[in-house]
Parts: sequence; structure tokens; C-alpha cells
Amino acid sequence: MTYAFIRHGQTNWNRDGLFQGSSDIPLNDTGRAQALEAASTLRGGPWTAIVSSELQRARETAQIIANELGIDLGPGYPELAERDYGPLEGTSSAAAIEKWPSREYPGAESIPSVVERGRAGLARIAHDYPDQDVVIVCHGTIIRYTLAALAGRPVDGILNGSISTFRLDGERWDVLTVNGEQLIAVAD
Repeated sequence: MTYAFIRHGQTNWNRDGLFQGSSDIPLNDTGRAQALEAASTLRGGPWTAIVSSELQRARETAQIIANELGIDLGPGYPELAERDYGPLEGTSSAAAIEKWPSREYPGAESIPSVVERGRAGLARIAHDYPDQDVVIVCHGTIIRYTLAALAGRPVDGILNGSISTFRLDGERWDVLTVNGEQLIAVAD
């Protein structure tokens, strides 16, 4: 089975460099255009299902892609929600990264928790959609750290509207692309 992680399209908070996390911020027009561009890239692929995070920016991105591909939009999965940044939501992400370069922000969900949720979400999707190729629309931090865990190495930032692909082969995950660029890495 092949899977595609797509980061939701841009929001005003993305544009302004603010943490969104669990805040339910809508797409802007640039984000909607990015969703259409992602759908164009996916067109003609093996995709038979599309699911997403429950947050509206991911749901709207997924709905745009589903419409363009002629696929019914599947459920939203709570496991795919973005990292909860707690009191930092709505504040400058650059300032927080400068102050806490380890990205262990006070009051925020831990990175290991994000990875655990990401892996649990993938397991649930694999169970719900056996033998299907699935598009998964969610968020930058959960994609980045889940892919890093699957690949067994760090992954660069995930761009709005970008497509990262991976495959489940038995019990083994193979990361194929990150932000549309080839990466072959295997993790157990």
C-alpha cells in the first residue's frame, strides 16, 4: 500500500509565521490554490481513498483534493491533529524556535507524543483501508516527526501543500519522498 501525506494549504497564520497547533484556523486563498496544485500532482495516481485530520484547514484541503480526484472524502482522524502548542498558539514560531531550539516548548505537547499519535493514526488508517492507496491530509509537525520516525532519520520542514509518500510493506514502512523529493529510507 502506498500513502501520501499532504500538508494542508496555507492559512493566514502560516503566512504570518504564527503557531497554529490545535487552533482551528481556515485556509486562505493561497491555501486553496495549493490544494488544487496538490490534486493536479496526484491526478492519475493509484489513490482510492482520502482522509484527514479533523481540523478545518486539513478537512477543506482534503475536500478540494477529493473533489478534483473524484474520490469520496473519508473521515477525519483525531490522531492526525497538529501538535498542541498550548499557550504559544497564535504567537511567532520564529521567536519560540530561537528561545527553545530543541522545540520542547513549555506547555506544548511533547514531540514523542506527536510521533506516537502519528503512528497510531497510520495504523488505524491501514486497518480501515486495507489494500488501498490513501491520501492523508494533516499538518506539518505531525508529518515531519512521523516521517522521521518511519525513516529513522531527521526530516526537513514540511511545506504547505507538499506531498510526501511512503509505503507499508508487511510491517515495514518505506519513506519514498519528502516534500516531493525522493528519499529512500527504511525503518522497522
